[in-house]
Parts: sequence; C-alpha cells; structure tokens
Amino acid sequence: MKKIIHLCSLSLCCLAQAISASSKPNILIMLSDDMGFSDLGCYGGEIKTPNLDSLAKNGIRFTQFYNTARCCPTRAALLTGLYSHQAGMGHMTHNSGATGYRGTLNHECVTIAEVLRAAGYSTYMCGKWHVAQDIRPDGDKSAWPIQRGFEKFYGTITGGGNFYDPTTLCRQNTFITPENDPEYKPAQKFYYTEALSDNAVKFLQQHSAEKQEKPFFMYLAFTAAHWPMHALEKDIAKYHGKFDDGYEPIRQARVKRMKQMGLMDSQWNISPQAGDWNSVTNRDWEARCMEVYAAMVDNLDQGIGRIVAQLKRAGQLDNTLIFFLQDNGGCAEAMGRDLNKPESPTPLKPFGPDDLQPKIWPPMQTRDGRWVRTGPQVMPGPPDSYVAYGKSWANVSNTPFREYKHWVHEGGISTPLIAHWPKGIPAKRRGKLEPQPGHLIDLMATCVDVAGAAYPENLNGEKIKPMEGVSLRPAFKGNSLARKNPIFWEHESNRAVRDGKWKLVAKENEPWELYDMQADRTEMHDLAKMQSRKVQELAAKWDAWAKRADVLPLGSWRKNVKP
Repeated sequence: MKKIIHLCSLSLCCLAQAISASSKPNILIMLSDDMGFSDLGCYGGEIKTPNLDSLAKNGIRFTQFYNTARCCPTRAALLTGLYSHQAGMGHMTHNSGATGYRGTLNHECVTIAEVLRAAGYSTYMCGKWHVAQDIRPDGDKSAWPIQRGFEKFYGTITGGGNFYDPTTLCRQNTFITPENDPEYKPAQKFYYTEALSDNAVKFLQQHSAEKQEKPFFMYLAFTAAHWPMHALEKDIAKYHGKFDDGYEPIRQARVKRMKQMGLMDSQWNISPQAGDWNSVTNRDWEARCMEVYAAMVDNLDQGIGRIVAQLKRAGQLDNTLIFFLQDNGGCAEAMGRDLNKPESPTPLKPFGPDDLQPKIWPPMQTRDGRWVRTGPQVMPGPPDSYVAYGKSWANVSNTPFREYKHWVHEGGISTPLIAHWPKGIPAKRRGKLEPQPGHLIDLMATCVDVAGAAYPENLNGEKIKPMEGVSLRPAFKGNSLARKNPIFWEHESNRAVRDGKWKLVAKENEPWELYDMQADRTEMHDLAKMQSRKVQELAAKWDAWAKRADVLPLGSWRKNVKP
C-alpha cells in the first residue's frame, strides 16, 4: 500500500512539473544584421515582409527600442542583459587590453541560454555568434555557443561573409562546409539565410518530436542584410526597376507611410538626404545594389514565415514569445564599392568538400574556383561578387534619422522591435505601437520574468554581474516599465544617454549635443547651449555609468591598454 501511495505521489509530482513546464512560454529571439529602422513593411518600408508584418499586426511594435550601433556589442548585450563592456565586448573581437574590451564574452556574465537552461528550457541557436575572439578550429572554444548554454548550434562563429560559402560555418563545435554537412543538403543552391531558417525549422521539429514536454529558447541571428549584397535571382527579380528613380523618392514615400502609421511625428524634420541621384554615373549598378539588399530582406522574411508555420503545426505559436529586432542601423561602409586588385595570373583551384575558406574578409575565391570581384563594374548578387550597398542607400534604410552603424545618433541605434505572444499580449493591444524607450539589455530581464527563471549571483565559482535591464512584460499590457535608470551608450568613443524625453549624444572628440526626443527625434535641433544645466546633469550620469560599466578609459577600443 505504501508503495502504491509513493508511486501515486511521484506521478502527481511529475504531472505537476509537466504542467508547470508546459505553461512556461517558448521564447524565440530573431536578430537581423545591418538593417535600418524603416526597411520592414510594418515600419514604413517598401520591401515585402508579409510574415513580419503579420507578427506586428498581431503583436506590438516598439517605436523607441535601441541597440548598441554595432554587431558584436549588440550581441553581447542581448545575450547577457548587461551593457556590452561589462560582458567584455565593448568593441569587436580583438583584445585591446582594457577590462571592457577583451573581445570575448567574459565569465562575469551569463547568457539567456544558460539562465533558461537551468530553468528547464531546451536551448537552440542558429546564426551569427561573433562574441568570441578565438575562432580557430582547434582553438579555445570556451566562449562558443555550446559552451555558453546552447544545446544545439548551427551557424558561424565570426561575423559576416559570403552567403554561398560562409566562413567559420559550424555545427555544434565542428567546422563544416556547405558541401560536407551530412545534416543539411538543400535541393537547390546553398544560401546562408535559407540555411539558417531551414535549420531553425529542423531544430523545432526535433524539439516537438523529442522534448515536447519542455519549453524551448531559440536565438536565431541572421547575417542578412550585412554586406556583401548576395541574393538569389528569384528574389532579386521581384525588385527589378523598383529603385530606378533613386534615393529621394523612396525616402519620401517611407516618410509618408511612417507618418500614416504613427511612427513619425509630422513636426519632425527629416534628416538631410545623402547622395545626389542626378550625379550617379552608374545608375544601373547603384539601383541593383538596393534591389539585392531588398531581396536579402525578402528572403529573411520568407524564412521567418516557415518558422512561424512550424510553430503553428506543432500547436506552439500561441505560447511562444517571439521578438524580432536588428543589431544596428543601416551600414554606410564602402566595402567592395571600389575595384579590387587585379586577378592573379595563377589559376585558382576549386575547393574540395572539406576545404575551408583560407581568408575571411573577404574570401577571395568561390568554392568552384572563381575570383571574387568588387567595384562598380560588378553587379552584386552572385557568389563571385562582394559589394556593399553604400552610404546613400543606408541613409534611405535609416529614414528619417541621422547617421549610421557605428554612431549613437538615432540612425545608428534605432531598431524595430516586434513582440508577438498571443497568450501573453491581450487582444486589445495587438497591432498597437509602444512608445516607451527600451534597450537590448531588457531582453534578458524579460526572459527571466516570463520564464519564472532565477538569474544567478554566482556561476561556476564566478560572481555574476546583476542584470542592467527591466522586463518589457508590463508594456505588453500597456503598463509602464519599471525603469529607474537612464539608458547609456558608448561605441568607438561615440557616446549617449537617454533619460525620459532627453537625449545627450556626441561623436568622438566632439561636444555634447542635446535633443528633446518628443519634439525632435530626428536630432535636427541641438538644445545644448539653451539647456546647459540639463547637459551637465546628463553628462554627469554618463560619466558615472562609464566608470562603473568598464567603459573607461575612453578610447580603449583602439588602444593596447595594459591590464
């Protein structure tokens, strides 16, 4: 009898645990690369993004959400809930010697995957990692995804690269190539954006088959639409001729739609247009750059559609919290827009199935043995091209804001944030705009909140820094966020602080500028001279933050600072 009672009690306990686990939401965070604030259809763009538009229509669009202005710091802040310097990633993946600029995730932080895995979640990642300094096949992997909380990983350890033959492509901890991967054989041409979406779907299918009783966390980090402008011809064809009239008509059409949507106040002055279409000598090439860029975003959206369809088939969509956001603003970098060095007279040999690209930035040959070409004589899109879309189109992507990736003016740090969660967002809130400012650091706090997880004070003998962000969950119901501190930035000595309606911002070695973000979010009217006390107040807050958050000494991102 006692044995029967014990078995019954054990069964009830297991049932209670299963019910508790099933009530926890799945969490899916999707991050795109080098895209501007107004590129998505639901944020005013002309690019076809029906799947993201649908998530926005049935979820919430944050209108003042922020990243860090650059890929590596954004990924560190997103993953850890800390400012990037606190996680050791104040700049890129090189070690300058200063504490905040080690170039790899440190052990004073935890990732969302580590926290949620301890709370009973299965954890998956597909895509760009880019927060580890050591990317050698036989090197130190302690900062790679599998060692930082993820059970399954398919993606690239480094940053951007060829979409047809990505460098540092990995499955788990092992480098692979598109040709020797036994688990993914696309029917048509390998294309990295599609490969990420397809592998994400596969992970979700495996989860449903093997671990349906457990909630999951998935981090999907696309490299689209980072240069090079690579896209499949079937996607490029949709945009032939769409950008032939140049920058200004596209930009003005976006402004009109953004005002209609409520994303832009009619009183704001749009920032100056970059580039004069009338002076462009190779318009076919310039228009093609934007056609390919649009096709890259389009393909990304198609993949998101397949992922959402899988969630629906598995009956998991209603209880999956989905976030979509971008790592920085549109990119004005000129990579590949000038002619590269003449081709060597030495013939190139095609790679074998196991051969890895020997050069990362950029790879100088295709897998089938062709030279990679750059410059205005090379139409972007195919594997042997390596071209960025340039400053003028980046200005269009960032409509209506100033500046670009690298800078902490609004064009560099403003990102869409779509939140979709049918079980957690009331019906009356769906399709609404949420104006409260938020930051990447808030995603960890949100995940901990909705998952009922415990954020650790210590892990593996290391003291863990406390979370910096606040949960976004109250905003899902239209309530105020519990933010007590301003939001801060530093990247390449560009710096900013956002406190309520005020933003203090400066470029490297330049004076502070002050803006009223309610009246002038496009940062066209500097109030620093008129509001000197507010400048002093916010500058003091920035100084205090920089001191405690491992930002100082300012300029450490480029110096070899002694530890």
